[in-house]
Amino acid sequence: MILTVTLNTALDLTYHVPELRAHRSHRVGDVQERPGGKGLNVARVLAALGHEVTVTGFTGGVTGRVVQDLLTRTPGVVDALVPVGGTTRRTVAVVDMRSGDTTRLDEPGPVIASAEWSAFQEAYEGLLAGADAVALCGSLPPGVPVGAYAALVRTARAAGVPVLLDTSGEPLRRGVAARPDIVKPNAGELAELTGSHEPSRATLDARRRGAQSVVASLGAQGLVAATPEGRWRATPPHRVHGNPTGAGDSVVAGLLSGLLERLPWPERLSRAAALSAATVASPVAGEFDHPTYENLLPRIALTTLASAA
Repeated sequence: MILTVTLNTALDLTYHVPELRAHRSHRVGDVQERPGGKGLNVARVLAALGHEVTVTGFTGGVTGRVVQDLLTRTPGVVDALVPVGGTTRRTVAVVDMRSGDTTRLDEPGPVIASAEWSAFQEAYEGLLAGADAVALCGSLPPGVPVGAYAALVRTARAAGVPVLLDTSGEPLRRGVAARPDIVKPNAGELAELTGSHEPSRATLDARRRGAQSVVASLGAQGLVAATPEGRWRATPPHRVHGNPTGAGDSVVAGLLSGLLERLPWPERLSRAAALSAATVASPVAGEFDHPTYENLLPRIALTTLASAA
């Protein structure tokens, strides 16, 4: 079983409009609802790949009940969310059908009380007992300590469970120091962590800060990875146009599925890059276009990078 942690779960709403224009009313052509937050997106992709997944994090209020109801309709995903007194946030993605661009509006999430954080930590320790790997994903809701992910990384390592961290800012900086097995930042998050805007160099710096392996998402330019086994760049053969929301979450799913299937690192990266691009071709986060994925997987260009001096 793979465990995904989404401390700041959400109800994701995706609106499609003919053209998004400021200061205008818009008639929405299509509305889609999905359980949201990075870890829930990861879980849906993993389930689609045939893996058993349990999701945990916080849920509360009317929005939280909608999220949990939607999760019951997701085959292969087990709901182990922890209830809180606040209300789960909403995120809104507005897709401009003319340009293909997406505009996002993200609420901050409920304030988490110290007793609720303690209850989550206890539940998390219990879930680790049945986990083969764990992904810690996304932002922290108000009230959760900034070092929360570092603590959860250490708990997973003590339990002997491989852990992947996908967050940003200070939670990322502290989490990397706790020595997760894999860190998956995007280019901006990696630059903020290391001070370097050259991704290949920055992945090496992030490893020196504590991460065992670092895989950075570079958008349409694919992935760059620094691992104990080597360094690679994985690039799709062409740019895929669509909604990029959730593309990084599909990278996480590809890396975790490859880890559990004991694939060599180059194969993990090819899978992750193909899934990411195929997610852009899907209308909503947490899903990928299967024909696009099957078409891209054998066409991902893998380049071996020189070892660090």
